[in-house]
Amino acid sequence: MKNILKSIIFLFATVICLSATAQSFYNVTKYGAKNDSSKLATEAIKKAIDAAVKNGGGTVYFPAGKYLTGAIHLKSNITIFIDAGAELHFSDNFDDYLPMVKSRYEGVDVTSFSPLFYAYKAENISIIGRGLIDGHGKKWWDFVEGYKEGQSRSKWQTTFDGLNKDIVLPDDPRQMQRGFLRPPFIQTMFCKNVLIDGITIRNSPFWTVNPEFCENVKVHAVTINNPHSPNTDGINPESCKNVHISDCHISVGDDCITIKSGKDEPGRKMAVPAENYVITNCTMLSGHGGVVIGSEMSGDVRKITISNCVFDGTDRGIRIKTARGRGGVVEEIRVSNIIMKNIKQQAIVLDMQYAKTNVEPVSARTPKFRNIHFSNITGQVNQAAYLNGLEEMPIENITFNDINMDAKTGFNISFSNKIEFHNVQVNTEIGPSLVASKVNYLVIDGVKTYQPHADAAVIDLRNVTDVFLYNAFPTKETATYLKVSGAASKNVTLGNNNFKNIKAAVKKDQDVLESINVISGDKGQ
Repeated sequence: MKNILKSIIFLFATVICLSATAQSFYNVTKYGAKNDSSKLATEAIKKAIDAAVKNGGGTVYFPAGKYLTGAIHLKSNITIFIDAGAELHFSDNFDDYLPMVKSRYEGVDVTSFSPLFYAYKAENISIIGRGLIDGHGKKWWDFVEGYKEGQSRSKWQTTFDGLNKDIVLPDDPRQMQRGFLRPPFIQTMFCKNVLIDGITIRNSPFWTVNPEFCENVKVHAVTINNPHSPNTDGINPESCKNVHISDCHISVGDDCITIKSGKDEPGRKMAVPAENYVITNCTMLSGHGGVVIGSEMSGDVRKITISNCVFDGTDRGIRIKTARGRGGVVEEIRVSNIIMKNIKQQAIVLDMQYAKTNVEPVSARTPKFRNIHFSNITGQVNQAAYLNGLEEMPIENITFNDINMDAKTGFNISFSNKIEFHNVQVNTEIGPSLVASKVNYLVIDGVKTYQPHADAAVIDLRNVTDVFLYNAFPTKETATYLKVSGAASKNVTLGNNNFKNIKAAVKKDQDVLESINVISGDKGQ
């Protein structure tokens, strides 16, 4: 009797749980959405979301089929579940993204077209499933690319102008004069606990996944494909805190993953950093950069780890960029366990002169790069690395450990302080493995090449100070291992090197006023 009673109680509890589960799912077809894309489903989706919100939240469910929709606005405690076989096709009628909403465009706070998926000050929101969402961005791309200066204003541009009269503009206001700003695909603003998991995304009008001022964001196992399209970055978490991006596959028309925190005065005024980001286990194909920081970094970027990723076919691998006028600090960055192949330009870029400007006094407009560390990277690339600081604010405290590169050209570093190389191999097609100009406090430990060139030293130092080079063991084919030039070069010290295989290990130009220091342990010097 007791067992029978227990079974009845268990069955009753199961029925209650199943009933509760069923009630928490809001099938959009029950609210009027057509899964053959024969009718715009925007209102039906809104009704399903509103019904879920009325009951405290729930899952808005898209069963297999094709749905045509305009903008979808998420609320707190809402999960959008796009099942396998389900496709959401977003309308390319610009009017379906009105009225305009509070947004951010390339680091500037604006009121503009609603993003395709949009949330503002919401919590516990998700977009999940094995389905597809298609932004049908070509009409958006064509409109912007076809715009010509001085042409008549469209109704959307006129609306934008009226809503953005008092915005804080970037240093170059012309960036906003087009007055036609494409919407991001998924933009969550001032939200907490955001999850995007499993879905496939394609043909975004603009940036694809773009959390802004959010906390606790997770993007997992997402596939993004935006072929031959302008400014269609993959994942752009801007001014967010605690972001996890993992197991994603990205091929886009701009940068694959970009970390930002606002542009120029608008970004400095908001002063919200991008911090505590983990990016791991991702593959990236077409794109201007694999993982990029900036150039909009005026609110600071810090505490970022990038690991266990493959970049195959991007223009660059890791790129950190800024310019005078941005202000802000990029610091505490770790990059490790990366494979790069078919990189069209540089494997690693730290460029503080992304826009060419004149030297100016250090102020709030002056950006800073510091405490950035690279390790365990293998690459087949065009150029190993390009580091270019500012004369008034050099790049500082950068390390390269266990790097192996096959490249057309090697490392090129200028206006930098406290740079270290440990166990770095760079096999170049032409020129030195390392060129350093106007660099202070440079440590070169175990840098080697197996493809030396008769017309170039392996390491070429120009106007450098406080250099320590050690643990070199060049091949017998090496003509010159180290060349030092420039009247400003001083305090260059060598130690524990094995130069016995080569005749002219070190060359010092006549303009170098100091002799090169050699401490005990060198052989063949």
